[in-house]
Amino acid sequence: MMIVGYGRTSTLDQTAGLEAQERDLVAAGCEKLFVEQVSSVDVANRVKLAEAIEFARDGDTLLVTKLDRLARSVAHLMEILATLKDRGVALRILDLGLDTDTLNGKLMMTILGGVAEFERGIMLERQREGIAKAKAKGRYKGRKPTARAKADEVIKLHGEGVGATSIAKRCGIGRASVYRIVKDRALQGG
Repeated sequence: MMIVGYGRTSTLDQTAGLEAQERDLVAAGCEKLFVEQVSSVDVANRVKLAEAIEFARDGDTLLVTKLDRLARSVAHLMEILATLKDRGVALRILDLGLDTDTLNGKLMMTILGGVAEFERGIMLERQREGIAKAKAKGRYKGRKPTARAKADEVIKLHGEGVGATSIAKRCGIGRASVYRIVKDRALQGG
């Protein structure tokens, strides 16, 4: 079992902060370090985090000094935790004294997971309310119906004996849309 450390700062100006994280991780028994200077929002460029998770094996522990060095939100944390759990890797957060290998750590992660789910539910509810209000004011039209706008072209090509796959490719729509348009037109008697 190995302790794998991950440290991160947002800017190059925070070199001292990164050095302090490295010191704390090594002092806590870290055997392999992955460090980077990248914004937490720039998830796609957090190469060292991905490498640390990939490096860690079943029975290992990923160690970070603070929660905000690892995840940008509760939802992002839960995503990382799921990946770690699938790999059999525990998570330790030094400043919280949290270790997912312990019962208390598992409880805290379960609570955080509940908070993340609640947060997502509230966000979706607000989104639905906002859409309903916009619709009531006539400001929300929804997504433009791409396939339906091409119905005449689909019917024309179908009438010329062109197959559904070819029609879909030519019109830039899905085959299911082609079949739906042809069926709807047939039901309308046209």
